Amino acid sequence: MSIAVEPAPTASPARTRAARDASGAARLGRGPGLGLGMAVLWLSLLVLIPLAAVVARGFTGGWSGFWDNITDPAALRALRLTVTSSLLVAVINAVMGTLLAWVLVRDPFPGRRLVDLIIDIPFALPTIVAGLVLLAVYGTDSPVGIHLLGTQRAIVLGLLFVTLPFVVRSVQPVLMALDTEAEQAAACLGAGPWTIFRRIVLPLLLPAIASGAALAFARAMGEYGSVLLISGGLSRTRVSSMYAYQKIENFDFAAASATATVLLVVSLLVIVGLNLLQRWAARRG
Repeated sequence: MSIAVEPAPTASPARTRAARDASGAARLGRGPGLGLGMAVLWLSLLVLIPLAAVVARGFTGGWSGFWDNITDPAALRALRLTVTSSLLVAVINAVMGTLLAWVLVRDPFPGRRLVDLIIDIPFALPTIVAGLVLLAVYGTDSPVGIHLLGTQRAIVLGLLFVTLPFVVRSVQPVLMALDTEAEQAAACLGAGPWTIFRRIVLPLLLPAIASGAALAFARAMGEYGSVLLISGGLSRTRVSSMYAYQKIENFDFAAASATATVLLVVSLLVIVGLNLLQRWAARRG
């Protein structure tokens, strides 16, 4: 007499993952719990509480006061200049940063290590010093004959200087980790260099390019030092950070906080979009 044994039901991947997370949470001991609490406290003191205070100060006069502050013609002009310049900087960085990363990884040449070192200078150089350098080269007494003082091109140039490394450092490690066998196979089948780059390499680099461009955009939105001198102190070249500082000097903290809140919202949207892009790229492998 034979007895049929039914196979044990297999748990779905989602249930397995949920059970694993639950067991991990249950195993959270006193040490990890203390570490998590300290991390949350430190993050709150440095980031969350100050940001909440700025947003609260921006709404001192209620929603109507906040709306009046951000729709002021000078505030709108500064915000428009900031967003358009930051978008232009992100696009230029996406192209030129990818090109620089490609040259550093794929094209060995004398002095490559020096160029690789120079790219990180904007990270270490104080932004006000960057503004002084740009003013000395492209100001009224320009030694190269290019006078950009007090123009939007000067603002874009200053933002390009401080955001140069973001796309390069995002794309460079991805390029270094790429397996070139697919490219070699495509070349053997008769594909040209541009076709190989467009069909094989570029799709793999797009998440890194978008990540670096988004970081460059977020940095450009809040930049102050590098554009302070080259802007010439004119109202038409005043970005939002400079506008907020002017309001602080006039003790109009509500208007400055309202402008800072708008910049914060835009930066959060960029960060959330970047997170969604990274998750989408991870799902696609």
